[in-house]
Amino acid sequence: MLSRLEHRPKRLPDPRFRVTEAAIKQWQFNRFLYILVGSQWSWRDRLSWSDAQWSDYAESVTLQTFVAYYDGSPAGYFELSKSSENEIELIAFGLAPQFIGRGLGGPFLTEAIDKAWELKPSRVWLHTCELDHPNALSNYQARGFSIYKSI
Repeated sequence: MLSRLEHRPKRLPDPRFRVTEAAIKQWQFNRFLYILVGSQWSWRDRLSWSDAQWSDYAESVTLQTFVAYYDGSPAGYFELSKSSENEIELIAFGLAPQFIGRGLGGPFLTEAIDKAWELKPSRVWLHTCELDHPNALSNYQARGFSIYKSI
């Protein structure tokens, strides 16, 4: 996305669903969320990381972590990373298994995009692959992302 105007939000007026920034950085929490959300999709690239690697990554000043809660339980998370070129990458995004199929994906992605554009970047972007939910690409496109490159 090159402009906030490209965003097509989908709202969820349910007070039991809220998204909060994990403002106090704790690499152990990022690792927990990565496993909680990614294990069902075979996310493996960070599983071999040492504690020091997790700390360097999750406690970086360029990374922000946001957590979705539903009735107080962690329902998913996303990470935003700001580059030196003033771009925001949506690094990780997903719902915990118990919350898939409840209509939360679109509203949750809307929250991620809103948070990214609040940082006033030149663009917001992400990578997706076959290790994501089968509806991930269609959700990204429905919210306004377009395919830049396919490999």
